[in-house]
Amino acid sequence: MRAILVIPLVLLIAACQSAYYEAAEQVGYHKRDILVDRVESSRDAQQDAEEQFQDALEQLSELTDFDGGDLEDIYEEVADEYESSLEAAEEVTEQINAVEHVAKSLFAEWEEEINQYSNARLKSESQAKLRETRSRYNGMMTAMRKSEAKMDPVLRAMNDNVLYLKHNLNAKAVASLQVEFSRIEQDIEVLIVEMRKSIASSDAFIASMK
Repeated sequence: MRAILVIPLVLLIAACQSAYYEAAEQVGYHKRDILVDRVESSRDAQQDAEEQFQDALEQLSELTDFDGGDLEDIYEEVADEYESSLEAAEEVTEQINAVEHVAKSLFAEWEEEINQYSNARLKSESQAKLRETRSRYNGMMTAMRKSEAKMDPVLRAMNDNVLYLKHNLNAKAVASLQVEFSRIEQDIEVLIVEMRKSIASSDAFIASMK
C-alpha cells in the first residue's frame, strides 16, 4: 500500500515544482537563476554543517581526555551534538536534492531549446556552453554527494556512542569508548576536508554562472 502511495506523491511534488518554475519565469526569474540560488543555499547548508561537525569534533576531543566529571552532563552534551549534527546533515541532503531537481529541468529545457535555433553558429555556441555548464555542474555535484556520503558513517557512529552512554552511565563506559571517540574524530576531520572541497566547488560554479 505504501509503495502505491509513493508514486502519486512523487508526481505531485514534480508537478508543484514545474508550476513553481513556470510562475517564476513569468516574473523573469528563470531556472538558471533558481539553480544559482539553490547552489548558494546548498553551500550555506554545508558551511553550517561544517561548523556543527567541528563543534562535535571539539566535544569528542574533550571526551577523549575525560578524567572525571558529571557523567549525566557528558551524556547530554554528546546527545545534543548528535541531534544537531543529524539536523545539519538532513538540511544538506535536502538542499542538494533541490539543486539536482532544478538542474535536471534546466538542462532538459536547454537541450530542447537548442533545436529551435536556425543560426548554426549560435546553435553551436549554445551547445558548447551547455556542455561546459553541465561539466562544471557534474563536478560540483560529485563533490557535494561525496561529502554528503561521509556524513552517514559519522552519524551512525555518533548514535552508537550516544546509545551506549545512555545505557552505561559510568566512568568505565566512557573509558571503553575513548578509542571509538578517536576514530570518530578522524572520520569527522576527513568529512570536514570533503565539505570544504564541496563548498569551494560550489563557489566556483556560482562564479561561472554569473
